[in-house]
Amino acid sequence: MLTYDAHKKHLKGWQYMFAGGASGATARALCQPLDVLKIRFQIQVEPIVSGSKYSSVLQAVRTIIREEGITAMWSGHIPAQYLSISYGVAQFWSYEVLTEKCYKAYTDPSNLYKPVINFTCGAIAGSFATIVSFPFDTIRTRIIAEDKNSRVYRSVWHTFHHMYTTEGRLSLFKGLFPTIAQIAPHSGAQFMFYKLFNEYFNMLNASSTDKNQGSLLGSMSAGSIAGFLSKLCIYPFDLAKKRMQIQGFLHNRKRFGENFVCRGFIDCIIQTVKREGFVALYKGLFPSLIKATLVTSLHFTFFEQYCRLF
Repeated sequence: MLTYDAHKKHLKGWQYMFAGGASGATARALCQPLDVLKIRFQIQVEPIVSGSKYSSVLQAVRTIIREEGITAMWSGHIPAQYLSISYGVAQFWSYEVLTEKCYKAYTDPSNLYKPVINFTCGAIAGSFATIVSFPFDTIRTRIIAEDKNSRVYRSVWHTFHHMYTTEGRLSLFKGLFPTIAQIAPHSGAQFMFYKLFNEYFNMLNASSTDKNQGSLLGSMSAGSIAGFLSKLCIYPFDLAKKRMQIQGFLHNRKRFGENFVCRGFIDCIIQTVKREGFVALYKGLFPSLIKATLVTSLHFTFFEQYCRLF
């Protein structure tokens, strides 16, 4: 039988849900400014060069704070928290339940297929969590993308109501296809890489006198590597999703430069490459990698620590 994490053997479903939601909220609160930067770069049509609206990470930070105030760095934080909590609850609960059942049902003394199981269960869990939390993602993107000097949206509920009544309920799910297309391999890779490297760091820590400290450092290191590698693999899908989510909302972005209009996922990719070049598919990659590395590390680390508390 495949081995299962010893400190999780007796945990119940609601404990996984609490740990997943709490870890998501904690990581989000610490890393929200990086998310704002990533989205602003992703939806900028002009090249990221000197003279454009946002030309570098530090320049973007200074511009946003100067024009919109420092609170703009936490723009969309409330819906982002709803997103992180709902996503964390659904993802970690479904992943832990699925892997526990797979490990109990599958006999393999060599653990040869463990990475495949981790990837598959992670992909399913990520897809499920995405569908559950996606409206919060769209609302968050709209709030972050708007010009704070001419606001349209006053709150999460107002954004939801405005989009629902003026654009229809399907507007809350714009960009769902590229999101599912990216989240399945992304979430699968996250869990696969995390479990792989975490086990490696735990082996290195086997002889350590301070097991808890070693476990904490191992989780942080494994989470960082998992976040970096998984985000690098699927980034163009993330960019396409963000550009699709602001369709129908271009009137409030006049000060941010040229507007981007597309008819769907494939058209979004084709237009981006045609108008801005292939490299444009990786706009905002640097802050996104920083964010992915930090958030994934914190997410897994806090989840493990909350599980240990139980």
